[in-house]
Amino acid sequence: MDDGFAEYVAQRHLRLCRMAYLLARDWGTAEDLVQTALAKAWLAWRRIEGNPDPYVYRIIVNTHSSWWRRRWRGEIPAATLPDTADPYDPAALLEDRAALWNAIGTLSPRQRAVIVLHYFEGRTLAQVAEIVGCSLGAVKSQLGRALTRLRVDPDIQTMTLERTSR
Repeated sequence: MDDGFAEYVAQRHLRLCRMAYLLARDWGTAEDLVQTALAKAWLAWRRIEGNPDPYVYRIIVNTHSSWWRRRWRGEIPAATLPDTADPYDPAALLEDRAALWNAIGTLSPRQRAVIVLHYFEGRTLAQVAEIVGCSLGAVKSQLGRALTRLRVDPDIQTMTLERTSR
């Protein structure tokens, strides 16, 4: 009766959750995004032709964007110590990862979606355009703007300078 929907969910659920996590940066929200997307996809399952991934990914991206617009964006206090880590300290790798993660978090939902789908999911720019629902030129523009914002982020610049001085 489900025409392969249960099989699709069983095979793709974890990957969908990972992608949603990279967008939302929170496992609870990621699971909610995937659950919402799968519920919407189930309603349209018989109309989906071919590979359902672009359809489901697009639902996740669009749902995340609409949820992101509704959420309050206030200041989040953080206590960052000015101490610098030993260049060979394994904790420095965690700090680099956190800096990159924080920088990606400052991107707009569409820019974050383009970065996640292209670099973390390994999708081509054409596939990203299909999933996000815009032209290839718009995806290239969003990707360029996102990379520019990441390049000028002071935490990432510091991370790059520290790596080149090692």
